Amino acid sequence: TNFKFSNLCGTVYKKGNLVFSPDGNTILSPVGNRVTVFDLVNNRTETLPFENKRNIRRIALSPRGNILISVDELGSALLVNYRKRTILHHFNLKDKVRDIQFSPDGRYFAVGLGRNIEVWRSPGFTREFAPFELHRKYAGHYDEITHISWSPDSRFFLTSGKDMTVKVFSVDPIEGFTATTMSGHRAVVVGAWFSKDMRAVYTVSADGAVCVRRFRVHGVEDNLTFGEFPRDSEGSLLKTLWFTESRYYSNTAARVQSAAFNPATSILVLGLTNGVFGIWEMPEFNQIHTLSISRKMINTVAINPSGEWLAFGSAKLGQLLVWEWQSETYVLKQQGHFYDMSCVGYSADGQYVATGGDDAKLKVWNALTGYCFITFADHSSAVTAVQFTKGNQVVLSASLDGTVRAYDLVRYRNFRIFTSPTPVQFNTLAVDPSGEIVCAGCLDTFEIYMWSMQTGKLLDVLSGHEAPISALAFRPDGLSLASSSWDKTVRLWDAFNRSKIVERLEHGHEVLALAYRPDGKELCSSTLDGQIHFWDIDKAAPTFTIEGRRDIAGGRKAGDKRTADNTSSGKTFNSLCYSADGSAVLGGGNSMFVCLYDRKSGILLRKFQITKNQSLDGVQVKLNSKQMTEAGSADLIDSDGIDSDSEKQADRSLPGVKSGDKSSRLLKPEARTRDVKFSPTGRQWAAASTEGLLIYSLDETITFDPYELDEDVTPDTIRDLTRKGDHLRALVNAFRLNEKYLIRETYEAIPPLDVILLTKDFPEAYLERLLRFIADIIESSQLL
Repeated sequence: TNFKFSNLCGTVYKKGNLVFSPDGNTILSPVGNRVTVFDLVNNRTETLPFENKRNIRRIALSPRGNILISVDELGSALLVNYRKRTILHHFNLKDKVRDIQFSPDGRYFAVGLGRNIEVWRSPGFTREFAPFELHRKYAGHYDEITHISWSPDSRFFLTSGKDMTVKVFSVDPIEGFTATTMSGHRAVVVGAWFSKDMRAVYTVSADGAVCVRRFRVHGVEDNLTFGEFPRDSEGSLLKTLWFTESRYYSNTAARVQSAAFNPATSILVLGLTNGVFGIWEMPEFNQIHTLSISRKMINTVAINPSGEWLAFGSAKLGQLLVWEWQSETYVLKQQGHFYDMSCVGYSADGQYVATGGDDAKLKVWNALTGYCFITFADHSSAVTAVQFTKGNQVVLSASLDGTVRAYDLVRYRNFRIFTSPTPVQFNTLAVDPSGEIVCAGCLDTFEIYMWSMQTGKLLDVLSGHEAPISALAFRPDGLSLASSSWDKTVRLWDAFNRSKIVERLEHGHEVLALAYRPDGKELCSSTLDGQIHFWDIDKAAPTFTIEGRRDIAGGRKAGDKRTADNTSSGKTFNSLCYSADGSAVLGGGNSMFVCLYDRKSGILLRKFQITKNQSLDGVQVKLNSKQMTEAGSADLIDSDGIDSDSEKQADRSLPGVKSGDKSSRLLKPEARTRDVKFSPTGRQWAAASTEGLLIYSLDETITFDPYELDEDVTPDTIRDLTRKGDHLRALVNAFRLNEKYLIRETYEAIPPLDVILLTKDFPEAYLERLLRFIADIIESSQLL
């Protein structure tokens, strides 16, 4: 039951901005309401353990790389200690955030809220009652802010807006400086930046216009460094101004959607709406090169501090790319499934995870690193089932396009295609333990097709079901095949001797899923009424039933007329899986929960909530009646157009149409789990959910995990403290060293009479570790 969320694969970028770490070797990407960290040097991914309330819109990392701020769609912010991966504070900025940036010295961060800017003092690491302290508020823009950037000395910052202007503000009042407005663009300003020497400002608008602006004394042609305000011989301040020195055009057919500038190398990168990006050298605007990376819009661009690597994110494709522009090579190229992930399968050694999606693609992921290393796009319709053979060299996939394909994981090719005599839609798949027999069930003719892996020929067609096949599974010894159907039966077929009678296991409702216990002596099945039935295979008789309807029940959807308790949808298990030792059963369905049951007692051991993201439908049990309007739920109406501008809504099918359907609604995906699988090692399990492939693991990333360790904390000093009777210090130091044998040795040496005194003074920081240790001791100790 001690499974913890460890990683999110299958989704690399949803929306928001990308951020490089200060050393430039790591990139942070928002994936829904979580943040995933990609280590570009060690080729590993890690999803941070916290969740925002909704999808993340902006993230910001402090210059020292120790504080992370993530802000969701409605302005709720999380202050995170990035190095320890812990939340320090929750805060509400009370408006939709357009941009957030830390100052280069790390003392402040600026937030764009609508047409206004707020500058806040950066909080520390300690837990404070009110760590966020507002420094100043700024106004002046006539439309929403699009971008904020700081000067290298952290005294000034630039704001760009949809009102086609750029404004310069100072953090503190400076003599001789007043807030300045720069105009001249004819489209929305995408970004504005100071040069490294602060002698120029570069501004970029959506129509591809790039302006170079200089600072000088009025009537004098010599350029000045901004921040130095000269005086005349009498000590009076001279009149200064910004002027446009030169104007360039990128001459692109598409509009500029995103831009980034690196002061160290004076490199400007523009991301366009047609999937092309370009690199220019400033201030001469010399084009280095352009490249098309996709057919969809590039939503965000980031440059690492050294200026060598460029990161691009495309929300439409769920794509994340890191490009080294000097050598013109990819450092990272990852893409999730375009639509929902429908199925998941583990390899026999637990090292690889295969996922199939509604986008007709099969992806294979490394379970340790979290990277996708091969994508197969041979299917022409949704992939409905995937399975590895025992040797880990072959992965098979079934699809609604009427084919089952076998892929070689050594040469990365599709070496076998299994088809039926008449076109059907396959939705289930099973491979016998030897890897010689492949079976697939279909939706149309209610038949099961059986092929030979060696020859690819159709061996047999198993008919008898009277409704679509919902699941297939070979018995672990390979002697029989179990199939479940919507005709309320589970049938046990002898795959090699058709003369034997087919066993029928009758159910009261439609059967949705089934799974064999690893020893092959028991089978479990789930039905439409939310129950899990357990069957003795030798006797073909039911043993007991788990009533899981209330356990799997999810939240209320935005369009539901009934409450979550009274609705009938989402209260069934559509996937089941035994643990590796057969002692527990994992079940998932069309809700935000995954349930883990004890097989012997039928008790619910733990209920995992796969997401708390309120941007998904069915997460909240109770809805706010204030959100209901005459036009429907307010959550589905984009009132300010921040998520769907006119260009995205435009109907391209008719010439001359410049704006789309104003009554169109936002899509709110439903929180659900379509497939769950235990790893053969028993150390982790995976769920194919709306947000991606969620992996829950027992494995700690490091076996030796010291906590606030000092040089004088050693096993010898801990044993000396125990001998002297200082049990409190000995136990605390044992938890610091975090060696289990030493903690147990120290714990068992504590006299019973000292327990009350010790617990009174025990530090709160180690309390959770102590309680968890005592819980483990109670279960396993032979002294009790």
